[in-house]
Amino acid sequence: MKPKVTMIAWNQNDNYVVTAVNNHLLKVWNSCTGQLLHDLVGHADEVFVLETHPFDSRIMLSAGHDGNIFIWDITKGTKTKHYFNMIEGQGHGAVFDCKFSPDGQHFACTDSHGHLLIFGFGCSRPYEKIPEQMFFHTDYRPLIRDSNNYVLDEQTQQAPHLMPPPFLVDVDGNPHPTKYQRLVPGRENCADEHLIPQLGYVATSDGEVVEQVIGQQTVDQDEQGLEPSILDGMIRQLQLQQDQRTGADQESASGVPQNGEGTPRRG
Repeated sequence: MKPKVTMIAWNQNDNYVVTAVNNHLLKVWNSCTGQLLHDLVGHADEVFVLETHPFDSRIMLSAGHDGNIFIWDITKGTKTKHYFNMIEGQGHGAVFDCKFSPDGQHFACTDSHGHLLIFGFGCSRPYEKIPEQMFFHTDYRPLIRDSNNYVLDEQTQQAPHLMPPPFLVDVDGNPHPTKYQRLVPGRENCADEHLIPQLGYVATSDGEVVEQVIGQQTVDQDEQGLEPSILDGMIRQLQLQQDQRTGADQESASGVPQNGEGTPRRG
């Protein structure tokens, strides 16, 4: 097999360069002389993640499609810590990305199964306050394109970035309690009645019909005939104001008098 470099990273003080090669080796080089210092052995598949420690020039993290995560001392060429991302009943999960925290005390990784792995010192109690399974209810909704080739959400016909903040659900699409819904940016100060999702029945790819979140409702929406989503109304109002400002800018740019005084109004 012809060797190919799949990833490259400098250490914190730029004295060393680490390269990942498709023969599963990591090579440590002197960045000034180009001398090969160490071969780091441990990975069993290609490595696409190399992360340097934010302030310790000795430490380098590597992770790859074999599910292995290594912490290396690149000055000595030794393995400091190792973690294998084994998923019960599914084999290992390929690690796609890793990042250190700014203080260097933690690092987080994401894998091919949609898991977020957080490593660090101390206890894990702060992370136990939230459910293990957290998805947005819009994560797997289909998208379409309009006549201008812009992307729209198929169900609401809105641009995804203009849609109301999504709800947090588990892997089966069941919504979490309201205290977790407030963790979503844009829902921090919502009243309880605005944190209750509207449920509907959706057919899965296997033909099974399951109950899932399809939108937002309020407690007495059906009784009072209220607008289905207060946030949707706010978004439409903001869009209308933006359209009006855009129209005013275009008219003023064309030099057409706007205010009856013979001079164009500034946008």
